[in-house]
Amino acid sequence: MTQGERKSGLPSHHLINNFGQNSSEGLLQHWQRPEYVCGWGAAFVNISVTFPINKVMFRQQLYGVRAWKAIQQLQKEGLTHIYRGLMPPLLQKTTSMSLMFGLYYEFQRQLNTSFPSLWAPINKSVAAMFAGTVESILTPFERVQMLMQDRSYHKHYGNTVHAFRELRQNYGLREFYRGQSAILLRNGPSNVLFFLGRDYLHMVYPEDGTAGQKLFLDFVSGACLGAFLSSLFYPLNVVKVRMQSKVGGEFDRLVPTFKEILKERDYSMKKIFRGLHVNYTRAFISWGIVNATYEYLMKHFNKWKEMDES
Repeated sequence: MTQGERKSGLPSHHLINNFGQNSSEGLLQHWQRPEYVCGWGAAFVNISVTFPINKVMFRQQLYGVRAWKAIQQLQKEGLTHIYRGLMPPLLQKTTSMSLMFGLYYEFQRQLNTSFPSLWAPINKSVAAMFAGTVESILTPFERVQMLMQDRSYHKHYGNTVHAFRELRQNYGLREFYRGQSAILLRNGPSNVLFFLGRDYLHMVYPEDGTAGQKLFLDFVSGACLGAFLSSLFYPLNVVKVRMQSKVGGEFDRLVPTFKEILKERDYSMKKIFRGLHVNYTRAFISWGIVNATYEYLMKHFNKWKEMDES
């Protein structure tokens, strides 16, 4: 990475994407940019590997039980239910990661064009916040995923398509957006912290490392950032799960829901954080896979592009 690339705030493999800067570029060309494609691929690998761990954590968030109790619940339900509810997070996360990485660099490019003198950390922060805000349009997938994983709704919704259809017919489109306030508060700030930390670590990576060392560093940096941020925003996710566990009726508000959970759990923050160890373990593995896979795919995408151009 050259000194000029470091100052720009965009890693070298993102600076090759000068195509599309023209205002006449079509929408399709935006989505063909490698950041979108590689973000999608990284999420696909990640969700396929970590879904069972996420399901254990979800049960702890919803019911406040210990990890072993949550595992016992899943064992009683049988292996056929382990991947029940996979489709919503697979659709949501692949699209979300595509938007997260793609829009982050897209907004950076736009800000660099419109405000070339803008301080790089401000550019990155605004771009990450915008990307996280746009991601919240995918709230319906998180909503349906919650219902599919909650054993209380196993008899109500046979599969993902059935759940979407039933909610739409019986409650309307608004029902899909329960818990969006918590998602908005989570997505933007966590994106800012993740990308600022990730880009800083890219700058301090040793430039003479082997491919294996680079892959290891990508995994460790993504894993540590993901585990930290997932733990930091854990109480917000607990509130989101509670808000989305309800079907029909008035929408629960963020602060009253948090107070209700606190009261139910004897005003113990320890109980609010129940499931945290499973959460940071899942996040460590998950974000390590995402970051390493994303960088690996970007590296090979750039090689293919150079071969096509030569």
